[in-house]
Amino acid sequence: MTSRTRRAVPLIPLVIAALVLSACGSPGVSADGTIAVVASFYPLQYATQQIGGSLVAVTSLTKPGAEPHDIELTPRAVASVSRARLVVYEKGLQGAVDKAVESQGGGHSLNVAPSANLDLKLANGSTDPHFWLDPQRYSEVARVIAERLAQADPAHRADFEENAAVFEDKLAALSQEFTTGLASCQQRDIVTSHSAFGYLARRFGMRQFAINGLSPDSEPRAGVLATVSAYAKAHEVTTIYAETLVSPAIAQTVATEAGAQMRTLDPIEGLTDRSAGKDYFEVTRSNLKALQAGQGCS
Repeated sequence: MTSRTRRAVPLIPLVIAALVLSACGSPGVSADGTIAVVASFYPLQYATQQIGGSLVAVTSLTKPGAEPHDIELTPRAVASVSRARLVVYEKGLQGAVDKAVESQGGGHSLNVAPSANLDLKLANGSTDPHFWLDPQRYSEVARVIAERLAQADPAHRADFEENAAVFEDKLAALSQEFTTGLASCQQRDIVTSHSAFGYLARRFGMRQFAINGLSPDSEPRAGVLATVSAYAKAHEVTTIYAETLVSPAIAQTVATEAGAQMRTLDPIEGLTDRSAGKDYFEVTRSNLKALQAGQGCS
């Protein structure tokens, strides 16, 4: 009896541990088997959803309607970074997210910035992070997201690769629409409320002149409004572009001073009820229509 008792005792904590693990499930996997993915903001959330399909459950650290550049994260949001199987973010865009990933992301994070080839410098020396407004750069990032999802769930690699190929084809078609739609514009200078459209402008043969830098809701430096208004007049710019997540007041001031009209050009950093579409593709095509009207494209 004594020897049997000694052999049986170690099995008790093992059984308990097994029951606990069974109840909790695998880290980063929900009860229905989908992979838990945290994305830092809408463009990365949308791409991951398109590629992962029904195999992933994607949440965003940036709430709908929030301007992503300066967000603060709640303790619950930081905890979600720790629990996720994969965290998809763009290092350098959101300081709070960078800190959360550094402290909680471990080895399960994907920084898409290298894949986006962020090579456009702004006037203040910072790097433009708005790669997703160039469909071709967005496609490069989608390919890397697909690979990381496949690493997280190897059994469904073929599904992720197939979904990514469909997504990339849609982005290629979208890029061609812009190439065709903006080919004959009378005006190649676009004046925007903040520096979000540099990659889009460069891809399709335009020049961006922005009122603000990376943060669209900051107050412009002294003299900036007068400088932008003078630029618009000198270059015969007829349209100043505001956006959806911040007040259009500054853009309206420049438009009034320059004798120009105002239209909306959405940086697609997040969607709201005011967005001109329900997803990335719809809003991007609305941007194309706004540019065609504002830039005199036949």
